[in-house]
Amino acid sequence: MAQWLLSRLFEAKDQPQPTFAIQGTINWMRALAEIINSDEFSDEKIKSVFSKVQRRDQNKSADTVVFENMLMAYHNLASLNALASDVSHKYDICRSAIISWYYATYFAASAMVAASSGAQQETHTATAKAWHADFAEKKLLVYPFNLYLSTLVKKDVDEKISELRNGNKVDLNTYAKGLDDAKGACLSYLSGTADYRKWEAEERIKSSRQFKELNVDNFRTKAARELRDNELERGQVNFLFQAFRYRGKANYRDSIFLSYGNSYEEKMDQFIEDLRVVTKGFIRMASIYCQRRVAKGDWELFVNDLEVNTRLSLGAEVFKI
Repeated sequence: MAQWLLSRLFEAKDQPQPTFAIQGTINWMRALAEIINSDEFSDEKIKSVFSKVQRRDQNKSADTVVFENMLMAYHNLASLNALASDVSHKYDICRSAIISWYYATYFAASAMVAASSGAQQETHTATAKAWHADFAEKKLLVYPFNLYLSTLVKKDVDEKISELRNGNKVDLNTYAKGLDDAKGACLSYLSGTADYRKWEAEERIKSSRQFKELNVDNFRTKAARELRDNELERGQVNFLFQAFRYRGKANYRDSIFLSYGNSYEEKMDQFIEDLRVVTKGFIRMASIYCQRRVAKGDWELFVNDLEVNTRLSLGAEVFKI
């Protein structure tokens, strides 16, 4: 049967093929969940990474931001829990599930930043940059959430990805069925996000006054390359930037791929479960860090209060240290 809507979209804009887009979407989450369900990720690993984290001087207002953000992460985890268990046709809710996954991640990361520096960022990009400085570059994250790049210069990105791959050739076309597959797919998504952020930076540079003053339309001249590379050298990729890209594909850019064309119904139940598993893992990591930073005893008061007063069906076990 002809795909009328897809043809219409192709006429109007650069539209990715739904099959390719949804494969990458499903396969990255499968890879992350495969790692989190393995011995690579555990409370022991998390506590080992945070073993030298000290409780900070009392900062009640910052601690309140921590608890508020963790409550929001908790609510989004509860949404995913309900979507995974209470909905029979997962295609109907897959886009909503991705949004819940993203916001659970974002709020938990915001709590970590507040617990680290006391800062409260105004935008998602600012949060990702603060999280990069406070956690990624300080090696205060657990695999697979610790994968990051501190440059967008192509040759440097390629060298770092090759180093991290260490001979692993698996890419995002693979539906992970083991740790090697999962690790390769995660690095493929890291590399792809670097390419995407590089393109974003280049488009931003092309609209700048400095670029327009060069009277060129590409980066082939030395002056244009220097302008571009100075920007790319400051570029970053981390799990939050990857999550932001992932949410954007589901919610804005690629309108058609999650509910149209070839059927992946046999993988949809696992996909929603994988979103839930990855969310729970990220919140667990954030909880163990935040418990070490807030005023002594307050984390336990927070958990006990939720158990008494939450109207959500999900228990507060993810927060118990």
